[in-house]
Amino acid sequence: MLFNYFNDITFGQPWFFVLFALLPLLAAWYFFKGNTQQGAIIISDASAKGLSSWKNTFRHLPFVLRLLALSCIIVALARPQTKNELQQAEGEGVDIVLCLDVSGSMTAQDLLPNRLEAAKKVAADFVTRRTNDRIGVVIFAGESFTQCPITIDHNVLLTAIENIHNGLLEDGTAIGSGLGTSVDRIRNSKSKSKVIILLTDGENNGGLIDPKTAKEIAKAYSVKVYTIGVGTDGYAPQPQNTALGVVMQNVKVTIDEKLMKEIATETGGKYFRAKDNDGLTKIYDEIDGLEKSKVEISTLTRYTEKFFPFVMAALALIILELVFRFTVFRKFP
Repeated sequence: MLFNYFNDITFGQPWFFVLFALLPLLAAWYFFKGNTQQGAIIISDASAKGLSSWKNTFRHLPFVLRLLALSCIIVALARPQTKNELQQAEGEGVDIVLCLDVSGSMTAQDLLPNRLEAAKKVAADFVTRRTNDRIGVVIFAGESFTQCPITIDHNVLLTAIENIHNGLLEDGTAIGSGLGTSVDRIRNSKSKSKVIILLTDGENNGGLIDPKTAKEIAKAYSVKVYTIGVGTDGYAPQPQNTALGVVMQNVKVTIDEKLMKEIATETGGKYFRAKDNDGLTKIYDEIDGLEKSKVEISTLTRYTEKFFPFVMAALALIILELVFRFTVFRKFP
């Protein structure tokens, strides 16, 4: 218990510990002096022999108490104290909306286990790293839907990402609707940096908003859009429902890269192409590096003095020494 106590203690004036070097000198002076003084009265009563023997055994106790009192005083002079540190984060985070394609083509298995699950994994890892940012999730297929509004509660956000799966929305690829809904989620943000990360594996073929119109809306609200095209070159295996059940068929990968580049370039973002899991991970790592939160952490340190118990212990030891010296170990002239 005593070790644990001192494990949390620091000392404000540790140089006072050099005074401990005087204690061995005092002990040497005491014992070399011999303490040979004897009382002038000789007690001949044989019944006092037991008492004399006991007193002789413990005759150094007052001096030991004095050394302990001096040790406590030295420790008190060194100012034992506990340190409490309070960290405060000040600055601005980035408001981000993850806009994910959940259309049927996202079940293609050129990324493992498929495009959608790979996208969910890197999105969750991205959220975990962005501790100071507010993030939301919008999903789209033939229509768009806000899976999670912008929030700082990342546990809720991670649960929302985990619950994303194919079939939640009418099938299709409404890129314009997905981007428009994402802009709507973030347009009233007070943050100086507003970002949308739009991930898709196809071409726009539905929705009520044209992608170029959604792009202009994003520009009007100063929203930066990073676009990601997911899928290998050529063909990719994709499960298809047939009369004989689910079978794997090779489906041509068709990504409107021209549109994706246009949206990214005109909003101040960047277009990426992810052909495998490692490529998708590196893309999110790069975006993470490009969009850094401006957060300053200040540390406030408070010290609590702990010398008082040592002062009281020293006082108690001095009083105890005086009591013993002038009662039990009193020397008669």
